[in-house]
Amino acid sequence: MNTLTTDKLIRYSKVTLMTYISFFGLLVMYSNFTDYPSNYEYVGHILSMDTTQVNANIRYRAIDSPMLHHRIYWFIITMEVIYTVCCLFGTYHLYRKINESADVFHEAKKFSIIGLLIALFIYYVCLQVIGVEWFDMDTSQTWNAKDWARHIVDFILPLMIYIALKVEH
Repeated sequence: MNTLTTDKLIRYSKVTLMTYISFFGLLVMYSNFTDYPSNYEYVGHILSMDTTQVNANIRYRAIDSPMLHHRIYWFIITMEVIYTVCCLFGTYHLYRKINESADVFHEAKKFSIIGLLIALFIYYVCLQVIGVEWFDMDTSQTWNAKDWARHIVDFILPLMIYIALKVEH
């Protein structure tokens, strides 16, 4: 009879949590592809800094080119697709190796870790560092995603640590 051990439960929890972040990525991708204008408008306002507090010392940072707005938005979409695909592959590999040895299961974490690192790049570096610190996004009353991005990072970073830890036996 196959019993559920703590080790098995830890492995299943890693697969389950990777499924959650993969599902989130799929929803974000769907939103970006089906509602491109709304999401593009957000990116355009942040980059042009037209809704942030007027601070003449940092206005030189604004990017007013719609062509650059589209290119930067497509870069973000591309990174979201890559992170989601990596997380989906990672979930699949973890699931496939769930009954293997600890070393084999640990090696199956590669795509998961890569996907989570890319997600951290998007939601921490792009939104929280560049969006907030460079483009002053947090002073916008309308186009401020600082808290939204922080909540995502608050899930992804501990998840990456948990996935990367080799606690399985």
